[in-house]
Amino acid sequence: MAVRPDAVARTAPITDGASYVESLRGRNLRVYFLGERVAEPADHPVIRPSINAVARTYDLAVEQPELATAWSSISNRRVNRFLHVTENTEDVVAQNRMQRRLGQLTGTCFQRCVGMDAINALFTVTHEIDRAHSTAYHGRFREFVRRAQEMNHTLGGAMTDPKGDRSRGPSEQSDPDLFVRVVERRAGGVVIRGAKMHQTGCLNSHWILVMPGMRLRSEDRDYAIAAAIPVDDPGLTFIYGRQSCDTRALEGGEVDQGNAQFAGQEAMILIDDVFVPDELIFMNGEHEFAAGLVERFTAYHRRSYVCKTGLGDVLIGAAALAADYNGVAAAPHVKDKLIEMAHLNETIYGAGIASSHEARRTEAGNYQPDDLLANVCKHNVTRFPYEMARLAQDLAGGLVATLPSEKDFEGPETGPMLKKYLKGRDGVRVEDRARVLRLIENMTMGRNAVGYLTESLHGAGSPQAQRVQIARQMKLEEKKSLARALAGIPKSEK
Repeated sequence: MAVRPDAVARTAPITDGASYVESLRGRNLRVYFLGERVAEPADHPVIRPSINAVARTYDLAVEQPELATAWSSISNRRVNRFLHVTENTEDVVAQNRMQRRLGQLTGTCFQRCVGMDAINALFTVTHEIDRAHSTAYHGRFREFVRRAQEMNHTLGGAMTDPKGDRSRGPSEQSDPDLFVRVVERRAGGVVIRGAKMHQTGCLNSHWILVMPGMRLRSEDRDYAIAAAIPVDDPGLTFIYGRQSCDTRALEGGEVDQGNAQFAGQEAMILIDDVFVPDELIFMNGEHEFAAGLVERFTAYHRRSYVCKTGLGDVLIGAAALAADYNGVAAAPHVKDKLIEMAHLNETIYGAGIASSHEARRTEAGNYQPDDLLANVCKHNVTRFPYEMARLAQDLAGGLVATLPSEKDFEGPETGPMLKKYLKGRDGVRVEDRARVLRLIENMTMGRNAVGYLTESLHGAGSPQAQRVQIARQMKLEEKKSLARALAGIPKSEK
């Protein structure tokens, strides 16, 4: 039986963070964490902080609609900016401003950028496929986006496959399911099978947009599938990824968590012969458009990593507080390290927002950020947060890695002694010093280091992927011509 596009719309449209959380309840998802099935993810102490981070994107839209919403010509209403198809350059720039603000408010990955970037990439590619093959994908996709906007749903994008032997393409693998593929085409839709890896916020979404993750050849036709699947489809299984220090959320208390309210989320999605109806299929065998889809998506997503500058703002503030609490805020070397952190953070932001400012209109009508600057932004992100984390740990001191537990501070015998010997400068509570050290730990080697460091390295492609794109777009021959002209070298000389 076909799943209608509004199948997951069991309630009224989502209006704020609280109604978003309620929309996730009672879905009977197949979710596993530490080898056991999770009864209700919305109430699980390890998962809930990631839900809170997504809820903050809804509340920001209520608090600052000029920042986090936009007028959509698709549904003729103001919509959450994460669901908006960019209609001008300012829309692209506003995405970055919103992303930085949410990073400041949550100190973690708020998980919706991948969906936002996926809908903009698919918007252009479906238009191009229709033009080449007289298909009906673009109209289907517009209708899907319209319904998502009306219900104010969260969309997740799923591009990364397990890949198996990286020296082989999808159709060359010994196990054909190591890339998501169509296993059956039938009247009214297709059946797909496979898995998607490292899926940010997938449990917290209402829909998953499945897309191919690499350039495909004619023999890979069955792997050229782009489609929307409701998260509560019974054919989906989610295996929750481990995060450093994640089980601190099970221990009670909040100080040792560092950031008890917000966290990111990554999971593996197993797709077990899921039927997708025609109305939710946006690419089906058009293998020659897979590479373009990946490039469009990564151009959006790599400049979306300006979100890390919001986290960087938090880390700079935490490092400054730690130095202040230690009584060394006025030391020249401390000021210099904070300046360096700010310099690195703003360099990331500068490249990302420049990419958005240089956005150009596509034939489909939406706006695409500058690809070269997007890759420069992401390449900066693979390096600079690590140096900022090192500087934050330097300013925090060794106690960031050896601080006793919250329970020790509360112990009748140990607590008074800890408060005596772990005192910083006068006028600062020991608890406040512990809290800021735990926040630095959380962001640089704890749970939210997943989003700030490792995701910064591998998300939206590893560093080498950006270098490949930079090499393709650096216009080296043009630059050589500029040099020859100024040096007085004749054009015939190479």
